Amino acid sequence: MTAVATLEPGKLPSYLDGNTVLNALPWAVIVLDGDNCVLSLNIAAENLLASSVAAAAGRSLTDWVPQDSPLLGMVAQSRASQSGLSDYDLEIESPRIGQIVVNVQIAPIPEVPGAVAVNLQERTIASKMHRQLSYRGAARSVSAMAAMLAHEVKNPLSGIRGAAQLLEQSVHGDEQILTRLICDETDRICALVDRMEVFSDERPIERTAVNIHEVLERCRRIAQNGFGRKATFIERYDPSLPAVLGNHDLLVQVFLNLIKNASEAVPEEGGEITLTTSYRHGMRVAVAGSRERVHLPLQVTVQDNGPGIPEELQANLFEPFVTTKTNGSGLGLAFVAKAVADHGGVIEVDSVPRRTILRLTLPIVDTPKPRRVRRRRDQPSAPETDSGGSTSI
Repeated sequence: MTAVATLEPGKLPSYLDGNTVLNALPWAVIVLDGDNCVLSLNIAAENLLASSVAAAAGRSLTDWVPQDSPLLGMVAQSRASQSGLSDYDLEIESPRIGQIVVNVQIAPIPEVPGAVAVNLQERTIASKMHRQLSYRGAARSVSAMAAMLAHEVKNPLSGIRGAAQLLEQSVHGDEQILTRLICDETDRICALVDRMEVFSDERPIERTAVNIHEVLERCRRIAQNGFGRKATFIERYDPSLPAVLGNHDLLVQVFLNLIKNASEAVPEEGGEITLTTSYRHGMRVAVAGSRERVHLPLQVTVQDNGPGIPEELQANLFEPFVTTKTNGSGLGLAFVAKAVADHGGVIEVDSVPRRTILRLTLPIVDTPKPRRVRRRRDQPSAPETDSGGSTSI
């Protein structure tokens, strides 16, 4: 039984300092000096700026935020008035951090002249969570549709095709071409229904420890030897990442879909596809039907420099039959949404011209820490054993 430390009321333990509390917050906290240079970051701010404290210290905030950003105006106003300021749904856009919408709280630090604390709460988190529910709802709607089509459509199609084959034997010329057309079109519809039947499988997936880099490397090789040969692949992997708790074959299908879409989007000349893996602190989502919250620390991104996804399609991108391709079925990303949901993961899209990013956050294998066995003082020590396993007295 693990002993729980008893805290004295009104007194913080020595190991609980200010940095520990700041790093526990899910919101980015940036401390600036009087020249808007970074003094300190918490972990959420490191993730937002994609920079460690050591690398960011002493650098101006304008390295991440444009000089004409309203955020810098708020910082100057708070510093001049020595009072706190707040703003909501403030849009910040720069090449380093992309385009984000944040709630901002700024407060001066009286103990350090000119210093201010900037708190940024990314508003996109709420909208992303809302979209996840929409994507999972879309996947469920496809499941119901697939089950209905398999039962109500394929049987009549078989009868139509059989009748067309009988007619084909007794007609000639142009009429035979028409009967052949009937057979081909029924085959095409049956193939579409077969593709949708994968959505009706509601059984829990089998999950094991999967090396995500092996999955990505396999998908990259397939792409470079086929549909993605015109693109340049850039790999930015964190080799220290733990294994994903997932289904290897499903993950291969997911990333092949995403890389294929990226390959079709990039330009003929100068097309780039960037595959990135990283560890993301503090990402937790609720499991439907329970109070459990799953930690999703492993993030994989697939980025391309294509023309981007039209804004009017982004909200419904993972719904069935939504596609920007002329001859696309609109089922590839719907399958991705279902597969990611089956893993208990989250998928997000962020797209502007020349930069489309799809982010997947996935659970990792939970490796239990070895339990320390505490021996009572009156308990004798265990006898030593030699290399052969015999007890030495």
